[in-house]
Amino acid sequence: MFAFASLYVQIPGLYGNEGVLPVRLVEPRVDGSRPVLEQIHAHPSLLWLGPRLGLDLDAQQAMELLCLAGALLALGAALLEPLRDSLVFFCLWALYLSLCQVGQDFLRFQWDSLLLEAGFLTVLVAPLNLLRWRSAFRQHDAVTFWLVRWLLFRLTFGSGVAKLASHCPSWWGLTAVNHMFEAQGIPLPWSWFIQQLPDWYLKLGTVGLLVTEIAVPPLYFAPIRSLRLAAFYIQVLYQVKLMFLGNNGFLPLLSLALTFSLLDDDHISYWLGHGKKKSAKSMTSLLFLCNLQLSHLTIVCHPCFALISTDLRSVFTLPRCVCVRGCLWKLWGLVQWAVIASAAVAVFAISVVPYSSMEQVYSSKILPEVRQAYSLVERYRLVSAYSLDSRMTGVDGRSEVVLEGSMDKNTWTEIEFMYKPGNVGMAPPVVAPHQPRLDWQMSQAAQGLAEQSPWFTSLVHCLLQGNKDVVRLIQTDSAQYPFSQAPPVYLRASLYKYWFTQTAQDGSGPKEWWRRGYSEEFYPAVQLGGLTLEGMLSQHGLKEKFPIQPSPDSPLAQALRQVRDHVQTLPGHLVLWSLLATVATIWLLKTLLSGVLGGRKAKPTPAEPKAKKAKDQPAAKNASASSLKAERENSEESRRDADKSPKKRK
Repeated sequence: MFAFASLYVQIPGLYGNEGVLPVRLVEPRVDGSRPVLEQIHAHPSLLWLGPRLGLDLDAQQAMELLCLAGALLALGAALLEPLRDSLVFFCLWALYLSLCQVGQDFLRFQWDSLLLEAGFLTVLVAPLNLLRWRSAFRQHDAVTFWLVRWLLFRLTFGSGVAKLASHCPSWWGLTAVNHMFEAQGIPLPWSWFIQQLPDWYLKLGTVGLLVTEIAVPPLYFAPIRSLRLAAFYIQVLYQVKLMFLGNNGFLPLLSLALTFSLLDDDHISYWLGHGKKKSAKSMTSLLFLCNLQLSHLTIVCHPCFALISTDLRSVFTLPRCVCVRGCLWKLWGLVQWAVIASAAVAVFAISVVPYSSMEQVYSSKILPEVRQAYSLVERYRLVSAYSLDSRMTGVDGRSEVVLEGSMDKNTWTEIEFMYKPGNVGMAPPVVAPHQPRLDWQMSQAAQGLAEQSPWFTSLVHCLLQGNKDVVRLIQTDSAQYPFSQAPPVYLRASLYKYWFTQTAQDGSGPKEWWRRGYSEEFYPAVQLGGLTLEGMLSQHGLKEKFPIQPSPDSPLAQALRQVRDHVQTLPGHLVLWSLLATVATIWLLKTLLSGVLGGRKAKPTPAEPKAKKAKDQPAAKNASASSLKAERENSEESRRDADKSPKKRK
């Protein structure tokens, strides 16, 4: 939900008809001579299906429609239990994949790949509630949940191993955290205070981070339940720490959701105050857990064992699928097991390919069939390799690109961004869970050359044209943008080094948050129509190939424009916070209403008569039993008297 909503507010400036990277230049075209399935496989995006469905929308409006549909569907799944269905999650995965296919540089972050992979696994994990099956429990859930744990393992353990495999002196010297809060994408206000902590404390934080990412993840597959629960709580604390120590968008929330796969039903019942469920422990389950532990340890040493271990995990769940009543239900359980087990084996096998890319020795041992299968589904981004912060940057200062505009090429005015560091006296903002993609890309571009970021030339071109949608990505408040009345005639960019300031002697708060120094020229001074700018546009293929078509005027297009008019004046982080507050309020109201309605449904009879009636029932039962016993004794005595009477003897 946050991913769709955050992207929606940035679509006009990033992908609009006059945006930084117009989507109309890369939008897949409909080819009537080719089959539909072939076109879907070549371009897995729903954008090109618009004309086939009769939707009169341009490329920008089609992206907005997909974002709104995804945000509303995710909101419904968050609030309504029937919508937490496999089909709904498949639609969400298809919608976000369609956006990523045309998102280019701004949708190629690791958290986008993680969201797509987690979304695909959710399709396998979630039940089919909309089809009204007899039971929401499925015997193959163990396999799918182990796939989620495998994704969590690759995310955390892969990031930890990549840090050491990069041979970065900061990680090996335990000084990475000393620079992490200063060099992160978008720092927080309290990052300045954390930076002032003693060096020994920050080094201890580096040790804790490496232990959490390298030593704890193998416990995900431990056969001892207490170890898995300990790994769960350690990872929860770690993800919550990341959530409050950096503007990392929706990445900590997504990682936290994956962490809950480490729990079992007994622990969830304990949280809810229910009794512990009885579970039959068999030798099969013990072998299942031991095989998991062995398989994931051997993957680190030899990735080719992954396929065999996954097959064994799938086989262990087969007996449970046929232990149900009815031949049809046994057949249906067997079909479910076959489909899910095949999907699990395939996902597990192809996930080894990008995971083993960190070491060429292991990559060469991957089976050719597995590598070919990965190449077939690579465009769907079902699996990815994750190496977050593998090499620490900003050791000698945080690099930032500073844009400057001028009307006469003599007096230059700095252009301030809303989120990324610029003005040394401005405090870092709090923007999570919003993901300002232009600001993140600006920080990434500062690590290299301007030629390595072709979109930067397009950004300069849009600002020289005075494109309002692009200007809103930099400042939604026109008063904060120095060229709101007229676009600049010249633009240039310089590279600066930024450092946090030190604590004052009196211990007061910072008057200036940053100090900076000029490093070098990043982008030369250009003007609209100049030879330098035109040459760069042609070099990067950003020249207009065809004129912009007028926007459609269909009812759906008008509705999308009205929604856009209400949202475009608000900063992205305020939109996300409003959405978060709305969801929290609805959840709270639902909880209160369910409690009130549940209390009304209870019978208003007092407790004492009920208790008295409950006591009287056993007493009545005891009285009736004693009366029957007395009658039997009386009948036996009467028979004895009759036998002893003289009439009987005669």
